[in-house]
Amino acid sequence: MNSIRKFAYAVVLTLSALNFAPSLASAQSAGGTFVLSHEVHWQNAIVPAGKYRFAVEPNGPADIITLRKLSGAGAGFVMMATDTVNSKPLDLSRLVMVSRPSGSFVEQMQLPEFGVTLHFAVPSETRELAQSVATSTASAAR
Repeated sequence: MNSIRKFAYAVVLTLSALNFAPSLASAQSAGGTFVLSHEVHWQNAIVPAGKYRFAVEPNGPADIITLRKLSGAGAGFVMMATDTVNSKPLDLSRLVMVSRPSGSFVEQMQLPEFGVTLHFAVPSETRELAQSVATSTASAAR
């Protein structure tokens, strides 16, 4: 029941809370703003809830995304996309998240207005389960 609630929460977040607005700064870089209603894991970073400005810079074989928190205490993050694919102009701009026992993880950032979808590393469920079992076993051994 808890995982269904987390999944529904991620879907609602993805469909209604994110509002991407293109930046006119440069034709080579993509950018905009979005709102996270809850903390998410984005590769190795834990990104707290809040309003963010993002910029995507093509940088050789992988695209780099920078996030800057606009609300509350300023924070910045830099992540490298693991893969970049072309997106269809009819797609919606959104963050695609997956739910794991340790929280929500950003899997994709779809930016059809810039013709790109960025993919990010997400731990597999089997790895999460193995870590959970190892922690439980170590706690029981004490």
